[in-house]
Amino acid sequence: MNSLQQVAAFAETAKHGSFAAAARESGSAPSTLAKSVARLEASLGVKLFHRTTRQVALTPDGERLFQRCQRLLAEVDELHAEASGVRAGPSGTLRIDLPIVLGRRVVLPVLAELVRRHPGLALDVRLQDAYTDLVKEGIDVALRVGALKDSTLVSRRFGTQNMVLVASPAYLAERGTPRRLDQLAAHDALLFRMPSSGKDRPWQFRQRGNPVELHPASRVRLNDGEGLVEAACLGLGLAQLPDYFVRERLDTGELVEVLPGARPAPLPISLVYPGARLVPQRVRAFIEAMDAVR
Repeated sequence: MNSLQQVAAFAETAKHGSFAAAARESGSAPSTLAKSVARLEASLGVKLFHRTTRQVALTPDGERLFQRCQRLLAEVDELHAEASGVRAGPSGTLRIDLPIVLGRRVVLPVLAELVRRHPGLALDVRLQDAYTDLVKEGIDVALRVGALKDSTLVSRRFGTQNMVLVASPAYLAERGTPRRLDQLAAHDALLFRMPSSGKDRPWQFRQRGNPVELHPASRVRLNDGEGLVEAACLGLGLAQLPDYFVRERLDTGELVEVLPGARPAPLPISLVYPGARLVPQRVRAFIEAMDAVR
C-alpha cells in the first residue's frame, strides 16, 4: 500500500507541476509529498522529476511512469467504488475539457442534468478551444472536433460539425450575393485567428466533389467565434463558422447562408478519453448521457 501511496503522490505532483500545488489539492503537506516521491525514486532507481525551487518537471522516465500510472490509479478508484457498493451511481469529480461554444450550448445542459441525477458527482469543466494533454492535465474526457491525432486515446463518435459561410442581408444587398467561389475575392472576409497557432483559419469548400481551401485577404480578424458571428451580423463581411454558432441567427434572418452547395465535408465530433482497461463510472455515465442527445 505504501508503494501505491507513493505513486499517487507522484501523479498528483506531476499533474500540478509543483509539490505546493499538489499539496493544496490533496490536503497534504508539500514535504510529505516530496518524501513520498523521493522514496519512489529510490525504490525504482530512476529520477522522476527535474526540481527547481518553485516547480518540478518530468524527466523522460517520469513521463513514461505518469502515463502508465494514470491507468493504474483510475482502476484502483473503480475497484474501491465497486467494493464499497457505490456503483449504483457515479461519484467523484468528472474533469472534462470542451470547445468553448460547443461546450456551452450542447454539453453544459447535459452536465447539468447529470449532476441533478447523481448528487455524488462533481464537475471540473474547462472551456477552451486549444487542445490540452488529457493525461498530463488529469482530464477524464474531452470533446474534439476534426481528425484525431493522438492514437493513445479512446474515441467515440458523437456527431458532426458543418462549416457554413454567412453574411447579413444588409451586406449582401449592398455588395451582392456571390454565386461562385471565384467571386469571393471581391468580398470582405472576416477571419478566425486560431488560438492554437495564431494563424488565420482558411475557408474550406467543396467544388465538384473536391476539397478547396481559400486564404482570403482580410481587414478584420477575431480570435473569438461568437465575436465573429456579431461582426457578420453587423455587416462587416462574410464569415465561415460552425453551424451551431449561427443556427439561431439563420432562423431569425439576421444572417443568410452563402454558397450552401459548396459546404465542405462535415468534420467529426468525438468524445475522447485516456485508454484504460477500466473506464471510471463517472465517464461512462457522461458518455451515456451524451449518446442520449445525439
